[in-house]
Amino acid sequence: MTDREPPRRRVPGPARSARPVARRRGPGARPAARRPAPARQAAPKTLRLGSPRPRLRLVGLALTLVLIAFVVRLFQVQAVDASTYAAKAEQNRYVGQVLAADRGEITDRSGVALATSEDAYDITADPTMFAPDQLKIGDGPEQAAALLAPILGQEQETLVKKLRPKNKALRYVKLASRQTPQVWKQIKDLKSALTKKEQTDKSTHNVLAGVFSVATSKRVYPNGDLAAGILGWVNGEGKPGGGVELQLDKQLAGKDGKIRYAQSGGRLVPTAGSTETPAVPGSDVELTIDRDIQWAAQKAISDQVEESAADRGYVIVQDTRTGQILAMANSPGFDPNDLSDADSAALGNAALQDAFEPGSTAKVMSMAAVLQEGAATPTTHVVVPNRLHRGDRLFKDDVNHPTWYLTLNGVLAKSSNIGTILATGQLGRTQAQSNKVLYGYLRKFGLGSYTGLDFPGETKGILAPPDKWSTSQQYTIPFGQGVSINAMQAASVYSTIANGGVRVEPTLVRGSKGPDGRFTPAPKPDKTRVVSARTAKTLAQMLESVVDDEEGTGTKARIPGYRVAGKTGTANRVDPATGKYKGYTSSFAGFAPADKPRITVYCAIQNATKGNYFGGQICGPVYKQVMEFALKSLQVPPTGAKPARLPVTFKN
Repeated sequence: MTDREPPRRRVPGPARSARPVARRRGPGARPAARRPAPARQAAPKTLRLGSPRPRLRLVGLALTLVLIAFVVRLFQVQAVDASTYAAKAEQNRYVGQVLAADRGEITDRSGVALATSEDAYDITADPTMFAPDQLKIGDGPEQAAALLAPILGQEQETLVKKLRPKNKALRYVKLASRQTPQVWKQIKDLKSALTKKEQTDKSTHNVLAGVFSVATSKRVYPNGDLAAGILGWVNGEGKPGGGVELQLDKQLAGKDGKIRYAQSGGRLVPTAGSTETPAVPGSDVELTIDRDIQWAAQKAISDQVEESAADRGYVIVQDTRTGQILAMANSPGFDPNDLSDADSAALGNAALQDAFEPGSTAKVMSMAAVLQEGAATPTTHVVVPNRLHRGDRLFKDDVNHPTWYLTLNGVLAKSSNIGTILATGQLGRTQAQSNKVLYGYLRKFGLGSYTGLDFPGETKGILAPPDKWSTSQQYTIPFGQGVSINAMQAASVYSTIANGGVRVEPTLVRGSKGPDGRFTPAPKPDKTRVVSARTAKTLAQMLESVVDDEEGTGTKARIPGYRVAGKTGTANRVDPATGKYKGYTSSFAGFAPADKPRITVYCAIQNATKGNYFGGQICGPVYKQVMEFALKSLQVPPTGAKPARLPVTFKN
């Protein structure tokens, strides 16, 4: 018998849906009996996502196409169209510009400005911005020039040539230099108006878009022609043209700076960055000149030159103790603010640049030599005939006269040429020895040498060595003919006597003030003893006779209340155009107070053609006018002492 049951017999019945029957697992498991399944609801449908691969392929393809487009474009820019884009890039590049340094002021001794600088603008343009491909019109330069010409005061044709240069790549031209802020404002307002109109009217073109400005400065001389010969000028390009402006240019000019920046179409690109080296301002220069005394001297000489219808004239005022120049006036002069109407012959400083024969004002040097060498005294008797034969010439005085019986003092007071020849003849045993001695004194007084001012164009005059003196020069040089000097040298001679026989080198600059505000005084001038203090004092007394004594030639230079020492001069004048004698050099030189000197004044007038031409007559009054003003301006009181009144004549 087995444990296995026999299969059950199927019972016939209605058909039922086939269904898997769970069977008992394991060996010998009997299948479960089929039973009808309970009724069930239909299961919901499940959403199945499609495969992502096609989409990834599509995105990859798109990215590939974009990269290919970039590569193609890059190849086009860097290879195919490289030159085209390089040209466009040129419109936006780094450019450099000079930053002009502020020029230092020139002031008088009190700090009053004689030369200063004001804000100005250089008007510039970028010619490439006027090209037809930029403005979309062919006559851009012509239209721009028509607008700018009346503002800049230039011809249209000149501006057109600058805006349409032969060099098509030129990016910078200067249309006008150092224009006032008002001029640039006019142009700027016109540019703005064109820009606004261009936005509303498409037929309008801003033909001034390529016009720009560069900040700079303009030299201004507040006092017009006052001291112009000393100051010089600065031209429209900022270059000095003479005087102190040229002499001290390095000191005044400072050091320009630089700026480098990115620009596009001529305009600054702020976000592109820039590099800048700041400009270093120039130093201010303080002169020894006193503006008020300079004005008085300039007016006095200008009035006399006009009245005498003379070629020109000069006045120098010097401090006898320090050598400082208080005034140096020339007539005619010029206005350094506007050189368009200036006479070229008037430019410069004639007081230092003209060489002329001084005439009788030079006799004081001859007398200094005679006194210092002990050849004579102020009271030594000198018999002066009407004519004197020496060498190959017959010499005379400026007037015919009977024989004069003069003291050495009288020779100077009456300005006798013959008496001077006789006196200087005593300087040596022979005429050659006398010449050599006199030459030595002339050199010590500064003749034949530069004054020490180092002024542009200064002449040192002409003084030949004694072995080169002609027969006539041996006798004319003692009374101031045959030798040439400038006005400053002449003034220095009298300042030397006034300063006790010590020559102080003339100075024109007191010092300078740097950008840091510190004042640096000028170096002290050199000093040289020429004659003894005793000789200088004696000479001062003798020079008083020229002015104070009725026999003297300088009575028109008298100043009430003051003792005045001076000397007249009237010399034959060499015409610079022909080299021959024509007309006269009229002069007067002196100092005051005579017994306690403070101020030296020298005046000279060239070729007076109207009225009197004698130095005492036309330069004496100028001396008086200028000296009176200077004494009052510097508050120099009279000494109150009485003059020595040395004798002029003696009885035979």
